[in-house]
Amino acid sequence: QDNGTHIELENGATLTSQAVILATGARWREMNVPGEREYRGRGVAYCPHCDGPLFKGKPVAVIGGGNSGIEAAIDLANIVEQVTVLEFADTLRADDVLVRKAQSMENIRIIKSAQTTEVLGDGNKVTGLAYTDRNSNEQHHLPIAGVFVQIGLVPNTEWLKESGLSLTPFGEIEIDGRGATNLAGVYGAGDATNTAYKQIIIAMGSGATASLGAFDYLIRQGD
Repeated sequence: QDNGTHIELENGATLTSQAVILATGARWREMNVPGEREYRGRGVAYCPHCDGPLFKGKPVAVIGGGNSGIEAAIDLANIVEQVTVLEFADTLRADDVLVRKAQSMENIRIIKSAQTTEVLGDGNKVTGLAYTDRNSNEQHHLPIAGVFVQIGLVPNTEWLKESGLSLTPFGEIEIDGRGATNLAGVYGAGDATNTAYKQIIIAMGSGATASLGAFDYLIRQGD
């Protein structure tokens, strides 16, 4: 009897289950410039809440002028010496209320039309950032101790696009309060879903919710 969900693996095998929990996570969108991967964890960071305190009293840069970037800048400004926000476009994409808040803080500087070209370091840690002014093509060097990349998260859901599963325009798995998706017996949890905040503790709770939702689904099924 075909009453389950089928998942085909790359090696040709097929897994079948009455209930499935999708918790494939997400990955930070990278700048893809020289030095970024080399200095990851040594000055290049992706989570201001996690790593911000490591740069207390030091100058840092935030890459990205969307809500995530401006929120990060506001958060970091209370910890670090100076925050420089670099935005590729000529306008900020963040909500006006966040932009006004950032502009009101004396230790936040915002540079627009800035294309980051390289993360600079001394072999052990980040020492600076190189960027190009997209209007004048002038090269600039920014002396900093840390770089916070805030240009978005990419959910690991590319393989689900033809599955019939409802995804947001950003590729996130759409779930309800019980972790259920639009497909019977299929649940989602963590950063791959449309949960509001992408934090470990929230993902853990999301996993518990999806597990309980899947359990409740199973006990209501017939023989």
